[in-house]
Amino acid sequence: MSRRRRRIAPPAAPRRRRGALCRRGAAGLVLLCGLAAALLGCDRREPVATDAAAPAAPASAGAAADAEPAPPDGAAGLSDAAGLSDAAGLPDAATALDGAAASPSADGGVSDAGLPGSSAGCPDDMVLVDGDYCPLVEQICLKHHKEYEKDQARRESPYGGVEGSTSVSERCLEYKQPTACLSKKRAPMRYCVDRYEWPNRKGELPALLVSWREAVKACEGVGKRLCTEDEFNFACEGEEMLPYTYGFVRDATKCNIDRPFRQRELSLYRYERCMRHPECKAELERLDQRVPAGSMPACVSPFGVYDLNGNINEWVVRPGRKSPDRSGLKGGWWGPMRGRCRPTVGFHKEEDYGYEQGFRCCKDAAPR
Repeated sequence: MSRRRRRIAPPAAPRRRRGALCRRGAAGLVLLCGLAAALLGCDRREPVATDAAAPAAPASAGAAADAEPAPPDGAAGLSDAAGLSDAAGLPDAATALDGAAASPSADGGVSDAGLPGSSAGCPDDMVLVDGDYCPLVEQICLKHHKEYEKDQARRESPYGGVEGSTSVSERCLEYKQPTACLSKKRAPMRYCVDRYEWPNRKGELPALLVSWREAVKACEGVGKRLCTEDEFNFACEGEEMLPYTYGFVRDATKCNIDRPFRQRELSLYRYERCMRHPECKAELERLDQRVPAGSMPACVSPFGVYDLNGNINEWVVRPGRKSPDRSGLKGGWWGPMRGRCRPTVGFHKEEDYGYEQGFRCCKDAAPR
């Protein structure tokens, strides 16, 4: 017998005048249809999103552009109707996220002297990323995880290729060295990036259950901005174009990746609201496998940025796209996912949020 997921009952909504409901028109009809699908327990199957910066390589090249497959049964923790309804009433993002990074000083506060990387031209809590970035790379996987190989064999078509949907993530255990740059020219880049995930404090758990729009607002509230896709890539891989922030061989002892998957049984509210509901809070605590920022010293990029792979998925800006598709997720989270630098998950919309989704900020560096 299948186990029906329980839902947290939202507080009673105030009655609205009939005229206000009618004015919603077609948009309201779309929302009602979406709610009906959710109540029927239908899995949300998203289209495959490709990494705009990755080449269209054959399967043998490691499929670096593939989107992260959605975990089964909606386990990405996206908002339910009750969660969406309180979005407009959120307090300022800088205080909404459990008081995280309420108001850092202009110079970044506590210095990270002695840590890898340089803060020259940046606030003390940020790292300088300065060098030549390759927009288009070829990263060839030499050995995949057995789970992925088994799934590929199961879905193999007699006419070549694979068919059907899957919830198995493409995890590569080892890449060919070195990575090849396919771009004719590299792009010079110079900017600052938070050393740790928001709230950018060593030893604190990164924020989660936050939407892309809230992340944008939080960064702007402290005089920064949300990082772009390319900024995340370069901060993560360096000029050597490393597949993983620490090298070419996947290693779960270096970054918080490949933790056992835990099935989500309840829809979750945004963080502040979830903490006020005992049932939601207990479910989040059961799912949560984050580690404190900077607690895995080997999970550091060539520029000195921590936890860019695993621990929490990070929101980024996808330039050139229109709302609500400007949002992307990078780096992977603690579960059995890809957890590397280049891929971007692009199907999560700007108001989506989940128990594995957080962010960090970027900022223009001071002139030389």
